[in-house]
Order: sequence, then structure tokens, then C-alpha cells
Amino acid sequence: MASQGAAFFDLDRTLLRGASGEVFSHAMKEAGLVSRSVPGEKFVYQLFNTIGETLPSMALARQAVTLAKGRSRRSVQDAAETVAHQLVAMVQPFAAGVFAQHRDAGRPIVLATTTPYDLVKPFADLLGLDDVIATRYGVAADGDTYDGTLAGPFVWSAGKLEAVRAWASKHDIDMAESWAYSDSVYDTPLLGAVGNPVVVNPDPRMTLMAAARRWPTLHLDVSPGVRKLPVVGLELQKLGMMFARPSLVPFADIHIEGTENIPDEGPVILVGNHRSYFDPTMMAMVVARTGRTIRFLGKKEVFDAPLVGTLATALGGIRVDRGTGSDEPLSAAADALAGGEMVGIMPQGTIPRGPAFFEPKLTGRWGAARLAALTKAPVIPVGLWGTEKVWPRSARVPDLLNVTDPPEVTATVGPEVSLKYKSADADTKRIMKAITKLLPPVAHEPYDPTPEELARTYPPGYHGDPEHEAERRPGTD
Repeated sequence: MASQGAAFFDLDRTLLRGASGEVFSHAMKEAGLVSRSVPGEKFVYQLFNTIGETLPSMALARQAVTLAKGRSRRSVQDAAETVAHQLVAMVQPFAAGVFAQHRDAGRPIVLATTTPYDLVKPFADLLGLDDVIATRYGVAADGDTYDGTLAGPFVWSAGKLEAVRAWASKHDIDMAESWAYSDSVYDTPLLGAVGNPVVVNPDPRMTLMAAARRWPTLHLDVSPGVRKLPVVGLELQKLGMMFARPSLVPFADIHIEGTENIPDEGPVILVGNHRSYFDPTMMAMVVARTGRTIRFLGKKEVFDAPLVGTLATALGGIRVDRGTGSDEPLSAAADALAGGEMVGIMPQGTIPRGPAFFEPKLTGRWGAARLAALTKAPVIPVGLWGTEKVWPRSARVPDLLNVTDPPEVTATVGPEVSLKYKSADADTKRIMKAITKLLPPVAHEPYDPTPEELARTYPPGYHGDPEHEAERRPGTD
């Protein structure tokens, strides 16, 4: 009786960002194994990358076995070796996290693909997968050349399910305890046969199938929990960023400078000071100018709120329960950075209140410094100023009506902060100093606020002790 499950992964548009076929085709031509392109080949690859598997693309794959007749198997394997690293570089950035979960559970990770075995085996070995289920070509009596036939099923659709079942039986694997990942509607037979089907980057028809069967959908190119619009595959945050423009905020005179300091790609930790509830909007406008998305760490109260919390998660937010001291948010942020994403943190933890709001010296918690030491991702500072004039702490909503004389609000992005990674406290001070340098001169001088200005720094219904606000632990609102 089978005792455990396995994790079966499709290759193209599931593990990989796009199609492997074009990479293999180029390698075969470079090796002299193919003298010319198949008519319509390039168009088929482009179509595949856009909408997934089609019957023409599978017909092309099925025809390849005949075209391989007389070719040297060793030469094909050598060509596959030359592009294995290129294919590994195409693996979706968050696949590693899913692999780790299955390995921790003791499940073997198996590549299940239509692509010929001799082409994908070097890639699977380099990626550290446990086995490969793939289409196998028959070999002639000489032991080296392909004979133009299939040795087993064509591993596609029902043929893939047949091959996976045979492998599972041979290795004492329980299909009911197994997982299968695929983008293609043609893999419906396989996904329907395992206990844990997961749809990855679904093609349009698989989107409908997943909805009908209530199969979970996963996108391995973004952090866990991030949602995309069906069919078009556009991340919700990307859609929101289209509206993060100063011109669409007539109640504030917004100025943003220095966004060229934010790297165009790769991991980034964006840190900013915290002055009001309008700060996230300003940070979104800063990020929108880069064309990137960001995973912002936010307090648990936001994520626990009905509807708002669900949206915050779908947009890529990372929940922080500041009262527990848990390292889980830090781990989630590190995973996002490992996937090449940008993470946003307000090191102050919360908006200062009372006299602390007007202190020239900014103090912060150690989260950003610890994350930087853990990941070595560049830390980019952002100095925000004037946001409290749009939405002060004392107001439940921003002042949307001030369009005749809108207050000036600025966001200034500075160069990467130089950190030592030896002391979280020392690096935090370096980060806060870098943010402070980006603020206007008035921010650096002691200031005696009026009672009205102090009142605007307290939340509605405040009953605390203003004398002890500077001692308040950030995050205990």
C-alpha cells in the first residue's frame, strides 16, 4: 500500500517563465542537429508564451519524434547540457519556496513534461529534482541514434496521467496524497487524479477549469498570496500603480525626486519615515515611477480587517504582529527579496505622537537593519515631508476638499545606505540618519509646537499621557 505522496511539476509556463522549446531549438541548431526551422515554429512559440499550450504546438512536439530519426542521442544530450544553466535561470523565482515545503514533508519532486527526456534530464539534475517523467524517444539497434518512434506514451494530457500513474506505482506513491502543478488545461486529467491539484499561471481555459473545480491558483513569479487578474495575468498592484499619480491627487501639491536611486530590478529594501496615514500613498507614487511593485510590511490590524485585509494580502502586503516579536514577517520579507522583489518598511513602526512627532532625531526599530544583514539587499531611503497636512493622525479621513490651496508634500529618494552588518542598532541609526538627511532644513531644528499642532498628532479619542509618548513602544497603538 502506498505510503506517501509526491509533487509533480509541469515545465513550460509552470516552473519556467515561458517556453523551453525555443531554447532547445536554438541549441539543436547550434549543435548542427537541425539544419532549418520548422515552418511556423517561431509563431507557435510566441503563441505558447502568450496563451499556453495549443493543439498546433502539441502537433509540432509530436512531429519532433519523426524528425529526430537518425540523430545522435549523445549529441542531443550534449546540446541539452549546454542550455541547462540557461533553463535554470528561467525558473520562476518563488518555485524554490514550494520545493522546500515538499522536501520538508519528505515528498519527492518530479518533473512531468511533454518535452523529451534527453533534453530535460540535465536541467532537472542541475535543479536538484528527484526524477523526470518525460516523453522518451526510441533508440535504434546501434544504441545511439533515434529510430523515429516513441518508447512509451507521448507524455501529454491523458498520456501524461498514464506516465505519472506508472511512475507512482513503481515508486510506491499514493496519488491521493500527491500534488500536481500545471498551467495547462490539457493537464486537467493529471490534476484531477491527485489529491492536491494546484493551478500555476493558468492559461485562459485553465482559469475557467480552476474556478469550476475550485482548484487553488498560484503564481510562482510573485510572493505567496499575491493575486493576479485572470487571463491577462496582471498583478493587482500593477493595476493600482496605474492610478498612483500626483495628477490624480488635487488636494496635495506633490513633488517626488530621486527615484533614479531605486534599482530597476533585483532585491531592494525601501525605507521611509512615518508622518501620517497618507504615507503609503506617497510611497506608492514613488514606486509607481519605477515601474516595479513592492511588498510592504504592515501592522496586523490592517490585515485583520474584513475585505481590507484580504485586499492587502492580494496586493502583496506582509502582515506584522508587532506585539509578538515573531520573525515570520522578516522571513516572508527575506523570501520576497530572494525572489528579486522590493520590500517596503517604515522603521519607526508607527507614527510618532505628541512632542515625539516634532523631534529632529528620528529613531527606528531594527527590522530593516536585520533584513539587510540577512539578505544583503540594498537599502534605499525615502524622506517624506508634509504628508500630515493632507491626512493628520487626528483625522479619520484625508482632507479631500482642499483643492484651492493644497499643501506641499515631498518625497525624496536618496542613494543606497552604507551598512556594516555588524550591529542592528548601529545600522538602524545609519538608516534613520540617511532618511533625516533627505528632509528639509526645518526638520533638523528643535520645534515648539502649538497646542493645535500637538492635537493633530493624536488619534481620535486619545486618552493617553502626552508626557510619556516618547517612551511608548512603537506599534502599541
